Amino acid sequence: MKRYTCIIFDMDGTVTRTNRLIFDSFNHVAAKYLDRTLTPAEVIAFFGPPEEGAVRAMIGPERLAPAMEEYYAFYRNEHARLAEIFPGMTGVLERLKRHGVIIGLFTGKGRRTTDITLDAFGIGRYFDVTVTGDDVDEYKPSGDGIRKILGRFALRPEETLMVGDAVADFAAARESGTDIASVLWDSYAKEEVQRLPSDHHFHSIDEFDAWLRMLYP
Repeated sequence: MKRYTCIIFDMDGTVTRTNRLIFDSFNHVAAKYLDRTLTPAEVIAFFGPPEEGAVRAMIGPERLAPAMEEYYAFYRNEHARLAEIFPGMTGVLERLKRHGVIIGLFTGKGRRTTDITLDAFGIGRYFDVTVTGDDVDEYKPSGDGIRKILGRFALRPEETLMVGDAVADFAAARESGTDIASVLWDSYAKEEVQRLPSDHHFHSIDEFDAWLRMLYP
């Protein structure tokens, strides 16, 4: 079986159960500035740019600064209640680290919320590089973030695996030429992702971990 020099993880819905926190953070802002609650589909429609770009699209630029402070405060204050690292994921990261695999994080969220989550779960130390939506010229589904990681470590696409739960992760991997493992344990687009012609599909972290144990015993 193929072993990878580098494995790049998406964050939300892949490493961490943070989708509800994200949805509730957007709706905290929507309730205050739009006087309404957004449906999940409406929130998802804003995905692509990091939070600041999404909130700007949602409420306009005039009230963006205070709205972002509201967003960040809610995200930070509700993190312990609404977010968790998926059980078994720390063990996955530890195994890869022991075997000398370069571990990357490529997330569409901004640097500020990424750091809140990494610090809260104490997992930042596992990642050799973190690329957020604030660090790229083109957002997911572009593969710009993957290419930045490849360039930093002089990696070839064929020795790299992207692991993510979204259609955008699949598209980013295909554009950059890496393999893609689509994971379904908390995907908000599970049926659509399941139909993608990914190199690998995993329905649970246990299944993913068992596969990694064969590659890195």
